[in-house]
Amino acid sequence: MQENKNLSEIEIEDQKIIDNKELSIFEALIPVVILMGMLAYNIFIQDGAWLGDYSNQFILLIAGGITAIVGFKNNVSFQTMITEVWENLKSVFVPIMILFLVGALAGTWLISGIIPAMVYYGLQVLSPAIFLPASVIIAAIISIATGSSWTTSATVGIALIGIGSALGIPTGMIAGAVISGAYFGDKMSPLSDTTNLAPAMAGTDLFTHIKYMAYTTVPTIIITLIAFSIMSMTIDTTGSADVSGLLNTIKTTFNITPYLFIVPLIVIILILFKTKPLIALGTGVGLAAIFSTIFQSDVLANLASSNFEVIYNSILTDTAIITDNEKLNELFSSGGMNGMLWTIYLIICAMVFGGIMDGIGALARITRSLLKLADSVFGLFATTVISCLGLNTIASDQYLALVIPGKMFKKAYEDKGLAPENLSRTLEDSGTVTSVLIPWNTCGAYQSGVLGVSVADYFIYAIFNWLSPFMTLLFAALGLKIRELKAK
Repeated sequence: MQENKNLSEIEIEDQKIIDNKELSIFEALIPVVILMGMLAYNIFIQDGAWLGDYSNQFILLIAGGITAIVGFKNNVSFQTMITEVWENLKSVFVPIMILFLVGALAGTWLISGIIPAMVYYGLQVLSPAIFLPASVIIAAIISIATGSSWTTSATVGIALIGIGSALGIPTGMIAGAVISGAYFGDKMSPLSDTTNLAPAMAGTDLFTHIKYMAYTTVPTIIITLIAFSIMSMTIDTTGSADVSGLLNTIKTTFNITPYLFIVPLIVIILILFKTKPLIALGTGVGLAAIFSTIFQSDVLANLASSNFEVIYNSILTDTAIITDNEKLNELFSSGGMNGMLWTIYLIICAMVFGGIMDGIGALARITRSLLKLADSVFGLFATTVISCLGLNTIASDQYLALVIPGKMFKKAYEDKGLAPENLSRTLEDSGTVTSVLIPWNTCGAYQSGVLGVSVADYFIYAIFNWLSPFMTLLFAALGLKIRELKAK
């Protein structure tokens, strides 16, 4: 099939935006409408089991096939679509490896006693009355220091889920608190990749961007902390009354000692020194395996005939440590790398759909059409927010949700006499933080897989994340902190 002559590529920070001028907005939206319809039918009518355990993955692939048909109709070659799919898949290779290591980390940190020790000491320090706001603050501090919401969830996030579950706090609330704090830190940290990417796309510098972003971000996190403080005072917990029983069970099942914290401490130090995540997490897995043989010989002996077999299973497959407490039995189980496969398959299928949508020029076409609706300053901000939300949903990638609107809307902000930090702030307020609210987005799939809580369960409690776009629109509507370009 002949290549479409109206197809053009723009290289942006290793990301490609393909513009197909022959593609109509109606054609660009066909795959999106069908995808949303199938997902809605699967979730609300079939309770997520329409096509089996991997129904969302199949739906994304079906939508990708429909997108390809639209592309063929508009003379887009199969090679172009495959190239974009391959580029998308390459971009998630490291995140997929991280997911595998997180699964291995959860298994080895369980058999080594690290997670039980975190729960044991955490139960004595964090009471239900302060747990949720404390979780927000802890996650925020770690995320600012590391520049990564993903790393925060894979370390302190897992521990906080365990502690809160033992206290009887709903896991959706705990995950929402962790994610709120983690994404606040991710947004405000100069070490974060998205915090560097947004100003690069908009045409401003990093620290101007962070300073200007604080105007909307600080009120949002304050409201989030107030909301979680109220929740902490009103939730009916079942764990506070029997903490002593939980502590005794943990103490008799595992050899609990502060020395176990050496492993997570080393991992955090490696991350702070900007060690590659694969190396840092791999080191955590290796050290935990060694510590399990030193401190948990009885636990290993009860699980299998050889230490190697137990460690091997904890890394790759299911591990369950049985206690006399049902609540702890659920907590002290791990799926290892195998437990991450559902999430990884979802990410791969989302990248296939997003890659084909980008390859036929549909992403750029939808964004261009939205830009035509921006006839006022507020309209421009609202259109940017809608574009970022839409691309997080369609492209399933938060980087594309920053790159495409950043490139497409940059001139529109200049034409309105607005400084570029208005755009960079809006990109972060609506692109970075909402990615975790989409189940098939790489961020939503990752956080759900790592924390073991579905997006549907934590969505309403990820207050910082869904409140941020509303806050940026409120500032735009009231004309607060809307910086204009300086006259040259």
